[in-house]
Amino acid sequence: MIRYQLRCGQGHEFDAWFPGSAAFDDQARRNLLSCPHCGTADVTRALMAPAVRTAPAPTPDPAPMPGQASIPAAAMAALQKLRRHIEENCENVGDRFADEALRIHRGDADERGIYGHASDDDRHRLADEGVDIVAIPWVPRADS
Repeated sequence: MIRYQLRCGQGHEFDAWFPGSAAFDDQARRNLLSCPHCGTADVTRALMAPAVRTAPAPTPDPAPMPGQASIPAAAMAALQKLRRHIEENCENVGDRFADEALRIHRGDADERGIYGHASDDDRHRLADEGVDIVAIPWVPRADS
């Protein structure tokens, strides 16, 4: 495994791990890399100082407790990009999500993309009516 310091076209720096330099090159060529701060796919390797170990390796940090797992940088950037797309192209109906989704499903409201909050009861009610929904992790915005 190799850790690269990366930089996006906006000047944000972050690091990522790759199985080797060929893996980085392949992912960059296929535009699979994105900045966790702004979501841009304009990502290159930044200058790095070599890692020279003069003392024994430190003990690794303990694994996160359940529910505290961190999201890998690439996944976080993808989720931030998805959030931005949803906010720009869909209507936030908040806690009225289930009612509005049912209205759209039944033809009582204009068909459009919506997002909002749904309780477990809401999700079961929608499933019983044959309404397909997708729950996604609502991560902080890239610009926050």
